[in-house]
Amino acid sequence: MEELRQGTSDDVPAIKVLTRAAYAKWVPVTGREPLPMTADYDDAIQHHRFDLLHMDGELAALIETVAKPDHLLIENVAVAPHFQGRGLGRRMMAHAETLAAGAGLAEIRLYTNKLFAENIRLYSSLGYVVTREEALNGGTAAHMSKHL
Repeated sequence: MEELRQGTSDDVPAIKVLTRAAYAKWVPVTGREPLPMTADYDDAIQHHRFDLLHMDGELAALIETVAKPDHLLIENVAVAPHFQGRGLGRRMMAHAETLAAGAGLAEIRLYTNKLFAENIRLYSSLGYVVTREEALNGGTAAHMSKHL
């Protein structure tokens, strides 16, 4: 059984566990924990939207978004390691497009570590383009956007 619903403060412990597990594979690539592994989700759940995909009662994927005046920012998209490779990341990205369109926003933006080539390939395949790069937290962030 599958359920997609908006997250609440009660979901913060599961959000932390999923995010740490999903991003752990990047620690050897960057030499440090990526920002989503260290984020303050107790605070973020108060200011950002979290949409959670549960499969058979287990949190399988999430997307964290922030509505801005002229675009929707994807702050975080994560899929539990044992659910990866099933298209759930793509589904969560499509859900963000639905949210943006519903809010009357014509652009979605995101950023990822430039070293996360797998992520950049995925986002590019979904129509996102790199708009700029910037030094961030000891690495380089690739900023990407898509016009709807």
